[in-house]
Amino acid sequence: MVDITHKSNTLRIATAQAIVKVSKQSTIDAINNNTVPKGDVFSMSKAAGLLGVKKTPELLPDCHPMPIEFTGIEYEIQELTILIKVTVKTIYKTGVEVEAMHGASIVALNMYDMLKPIDKGVEIQNIKLLQKKGGKSSYLMNDVSSLQAGIIVCSDTLSQGVGEDKSGKLIKEKLEGYHLSTKEVKIVPDDFDLIQKQILSLKEECNLIVITGGTGLSPRDTTPEALLPLLDKRITGAEETIRRYGQERMPYAMLSRSLVGTIGNCLVLSLPGSSKGVIESLDAVFPHLFHSFKVLKGERH
Repeated sequence: MVDITHKSNTLRIATAQAIVKVSKQSTIDAINNNTVPKGDVFSMSKAAGLLGVKKTPELLPDCHPMPIEFTGIEYEIQELTILIKVTVKTIYKTGVEVEAMHGASIVALNMYDMLKPIDKGVEIQNIKLLQKKGGKSSYLMNDVSSLQAGIIVCSDTLSQGVGEDKSGKLIKEKLEGYHLSTKEVKIVPDDFDLIQKQILSLKEECNLIVITGGTGLSPRDTTPEALLPLLDKRITGAEETIRRYGQERMPYAMLSRSLVGTIGNCLVLSLPGSSKGVIESLDAVFPHLFHSFKVLKGERH
């Protein structure tokens, strides 16, 4: 089963269809008049479809169990054809396309089972996905390949040449994975004035600055204090998202004092110093935070 623990919950919607085709008008009349020997075709098939949606992960080994928060089943009769549409909604980390298609399949199969005693020519046709919403495909990433990113690592020990910088390298790899051009990683001690000086230097040539380290509670952790007076606007929603995402994975994330905001048209993030914490923080807000570059240019959402 695919690992989706790094994903965040979003609204997911999928609509699938199936078609049941009968061979004679008397079958349609029997459905409409509720005279099919096995019972009410539409009601019983709807019940079967609801079960089919819920039981999808029990039958398909790579499907994740998830909360199904809405299932809608519609029918439309067109001459000798019954069009079935199944819509499924959830707020979760992965989509519901397979659940919708499975539900439509079960509705059609139940209809087939109920109608075959009176019509030997019943066929099931065209099971397919009609549309899906939610996830990355619904929020296309902005092209950031023309932008320049700067990375600052705040650490007394690393600035003295002790130890290996892991967080800065991971940030660089992460940003380059989005095709962002990145400058050489800058390492500075946990010093208020030096941190401010480095931020002001990079903001002249960068569209994005990612700072790692100094967001904790120790006496030398002053990165947020250095950054805050430089910000024109804070993006508190991004800060909340980082902490919520981290808290779901590590209880100590509540102690982080991450900041996100803008200096002019430059987006600045101050993130934890641990390599795991900084990557989780980037996973929490990227690529959707890249949308801010369009807004900073004055473009509409």
